[in-house]
Amino acid sequence: MIIRIFALLLLSWIIGFVVFAVSLPLPLEEQKTDAIVVLTGGPKRIDRGLEAVEKDWSKAMLITGVDRQVLREELVAQYPDHEATFNCCIDLGFAAVDTRTNALEMARWVAKGEYDSVRLITSDWHMHRAAFEIGRAMPDNVTIYQDAVRGQPSLETLFREYNKYLLRLAGALTGV
Repeated sequence: MIIRIFALLLLSWIIGFVVFAVSLPLPLEEQKTDAIVVLTGGPKRIDRGLEAVEKDWSKAMLITGVDRQVLREELVAQYPDHEATFNCCIDLGFAAVDTRTNALEMARWVAKGEYDSVRLITSDWHMHRAAFEIGRAMPDNVTIYQDAVRGQPSLETLFREYNKYLLRLAGALTGV
């Protein structure tokens, strides 16, 4: 009996992993929102946010999870063609250190700006967990549009992210 339960759990985990790996979210096309939030930590995320602001899909952007030692001027220097966009439209968030605190920082920023819709930008392999955390932190009246940056995650990255996602789901169900 124990072997059957274990086999069923293992099979469920394997099927879930396959579904997770083949159903990575896609980039969002032309969708206007009140704001954009970019989660740091992966390549091309900030580039995608800058593109969305410059295509006038939104007028305000938060980059959350910026390292506390990074100066605004240093970040702007990495994107010299976008200095005007940084100066007019981008806030930097230094409080977040992980996905859960990204969600909390984002929720405070969205509430302060009284935004009703947000374009969430992160890597495709990270979007499921990020959207879950943000959905828990955000009020129900805010619409979140997922804009995934396409990546080429390794099997190890997908494995690790899937397990983090399952742990967060379990934590939420148990109140942890």
